[in-house]
Amino acid sequence: MTELSYINRPEVHAEVTEVFYRYETALVTNDVETLDALFWSSDHTIRLGASENLFGQDEILAFRKARPGVGLARSLLRVVVTTFGDDCATTNAIFTRAGWPTSRTGRQSQTLIKLPEVGWQIVSAHVSIVDLA
Repeated sequence: MTELSYINRPEVHAEVTEVFYRYETALVTNDVETLDALFWSSDHTIRLGASENLFGQDEILAFRKARPGVGLARSLLRVVVTTFGDDCATTNAIFTRAGWPTSRTGRQSQTLIKLPEVGWQIVSAHVSIVDLA
């Protein structure tokens, strides 16, 4: 199957990859301000977490502010960034944390849209943890 020319254009892929790693740094350092800035400020934004269902930017921000800021370090095992044209992308990551059994991994997926005057924003996110043993 031939890749379509609008998938993973290098300049767009580089932009989204930079956003992904900016998010990752903010996540593990509990930089709530940056995390909030990367999520679309809308009631339509959704984050389904490992133990929470958050609908709208207000719920997501309240969760971030209440979450303990320790024990957030993680190791990324695999990251896949896929862009579609100039303004739509997905990111997917598999991660682990120190102290987890080797059979446990976390999964994170995000949908990003490049909005006028705002730039790349996470509009939907999902995090889950799975034990493969």
